[in-house]
This record gives sequence, structure tokens and C-alpha cells, in this order.
Amino acid sequence: MIQALTRVLSRIPTRSRHVPAEADLEGFRRVQGLAYSAAIAVAREIREGWTERRAARLMDQYLRDHGVKAFFHRSLAWYGDRARFHGFRSYGDFFPTERAARPEDVIILDTAPVLDGYAGDIGFTFSMTPQPRLDRAREFLLELRRDLPGMFAGPMTTAEIWKQVDERLRAQGYANCHAKYPFRVLGHRLYRIPFESIPGLLFPFTLHTYSAFLGHGLFSELLSPDHAGRKTGIWAVEPHIGADGENGTEGFGAKFEEILVVKPGGEARWLSDEVPHLKRPGGLF
Repeated sequence: MIQALTRVLSRIPTRSRHVPAEADLEGFRRVQGLAYSAAIAVAREIREGWTERRAARLMDQYLRDHGVKAFFHRSLAWYGDRARFHGFRSYGDFFPTERAARPEDVIILDTAPVLDGYAGDIGFTFSMTPQPRLDRAREFLLELRRDLPGMFAGPMTTAEIWKQVDERLRAQGYANCHAKYPFRVLGHRLYRIPFESIPGLLFPFTLHTYSAFLGHGLFSELLSPDHAGRKTGIWAVEPHIGADGENGTEGFGAKFEEILVVKPGGEARWLSDEVPHLKRPGGLF
């Protein structure tokens, strides 16, 4: 019943299905670049013993120092087993904790600032020491990145895209971690955000987020396995995979998140190729 209702509601036409003009795309490109800069700057500073909360707080501070006044969601950090959402049972489990970084951890940093009214949302995965298991996961994620624009440009529905990504990651032996997000989203649309000077108040998702989603029609905006709406628009796409531990090591999660532009007529492309999962920053693994 709930799935059927979600499919119906996701078909409601909304203005977010339209692709912004090129000048607006440049605004989304700027905020995405700034968000990645914050993640990379903090990733380079993280040392053994740093907590998730400290890393997330420093990302927020970096972004505010660079002109950010509001967030689509505040910064998040997940270390080691928490990066695959192991043991997560409630919404509060996603919040940063006092879990301290260890040299062997795989770490995910995720942030979604608003800059000059444009919302971005990124995810960056790295480790402080070389991790061949992360290298393998990253190779698989880059294969998905290569293929996702074609999935959106072709005849597949959004629900079919979700299912194909799920089947591919499970075939490689990974768990589907984005299925643990609220509404099981593989992605969501992004927007211009008004009133960014007004405090967001809530954490991690702010009043700006809820206002944007509800103003556009919530279920139309979430790329879930039950989405039946149009594919066009500006999407933050975030395939997130998890792996069990090996030889006594802790499990880990890995993801990327970036903006995909889907236009009418079968055109889909990543907003930018200047992203750290394509050009790994020096000093990070």
C-alpha cells in the first residue's frame, strides 16, 4: 500500500523536473567545488584519535569561513564499520559520534552547503593509510559513475536504475548501504534555496531542506526504488556500498556523491569532472 502510494505521489509534476539555465548550473558547480574543498581540507588534517564530531564540525567551520550561511544538511563523518552503517537502527545513528579515527579506517565525509542560494551535496571516501580493499571498492564505484549517465539517458525508469545498481553491487559482493538511508534513496534532487540567511536550526537536515522537499513534492524528489516520476532535473547521486571485514579487520563503507544533470531528450552528464574520486588528492589514499 505504501509503495503504491509512493509511486503515485512521485508522478506528480513539479518544477524541479526542469533543468536550470547554464548560469544556474555554474552556481551548482561552484557550491559542489567548495564542498569538495572542505572535505579534502579536513581529510588532510584528520589524525588518529580525531572523532567523527570533530571532523564534521571542522567541515562546517571551513564552509562558513568561505561564505556559507545555510546547509541542505550539516556535515557528516563516518569511520570504519560506521561507514557501512553497521548496527544503525534509527535516524540518530547517522549523526557524527565520538568514535575516534584509527590508521586503518576507511572514512566517509559528506556535506551539503548552500552558497549564493545554490545547494550542493557531496560524499568523499578516503583512508589515512593505503587500503587495497578500498582501491577495489573505488574501482567498482567508478564503473558505476561511468555507466550512470547512460542509465538516465536511456529508456530505464528511475526505479529500474535503482534496481540495476542494487543488483550490480550485490553481484560484486557488496552490501547496499544507500538502501539504509531514509526512504532508501540512491539520490535526490537539488535546488535553489531561498532565505539562506535564516538559521536552519535542525540537524543534520535543516529547515531549508524540509521546505525545499515539501515545496517541490517530497516523493517526486527522492530517487528511491519506488520512484515513478520523470528523470530530468538536477540530481545528487550517491551509490554507497559496504563490505564485511577480512582477516580480522573491521568492515567499511565507500561512496561518492555528486551532481548529475539530466536533460529532456536523452542527455545526461555529470556536472563536473573536477572531482576527487577521479583525481585523487595527494597525501590521501
